[in-house]
Amino acid sequence: MRFLELRIPPPVIDAACAWLMWRLAGALPALGLWPRGAWPFGWGAALGLGLAGFTLAAAGIREIHRARTTGNPMAPQRASTLVTTGVYGFTRNPMYLGMLLALLGWAAYLGNAAALLGPLLSALLLNRLQIGPEERILRARFGEHYTRYAARVRRWV
Repeated sequence: MRFLELRIPPPVIDAACAWLMWRLAGALPALGLWPRGAWPFGWGAALGLGLAGFTLAAAGIREIHRARTTGNPMAPQRASTLVTTGVYGFTRNPMYLGMLLALLGWAAYLGNAAALLGPLLSALLLNRLQIGPEERILRARFGEHYTRYAARVRRWV
């Protein structure tokens, strides 16, 4: 799978997982936990998790722009600065974590246990195809500074 590393944009991975979640929820109605979009839990959890995810991802983007470095996940070798401030002080991947929260919100809206496979698949694919390669590049580029940062701040939460 190494040939796929840094080749599929993370939003595409998550969009594919969201589509898979929708299809699984429709194909396996017996695994329903509550009616799709039920109020208050389905909508409430979807909106809450979606808003939290958007806010977290936006905070990550803001820190990247403040540091005047690249936020392009397909070209981590272009990073000119290792961002460790703001939201990057408690997660090394706020944008991916934000997208994962949005997928969990989608799962809550769908109200089907099978839909929970989507966020799990997304996390596995992002770890393998995106985060691992990014970390290798950042470690090579920033050396001991990155190693200390990675030891202090968790990958996800």
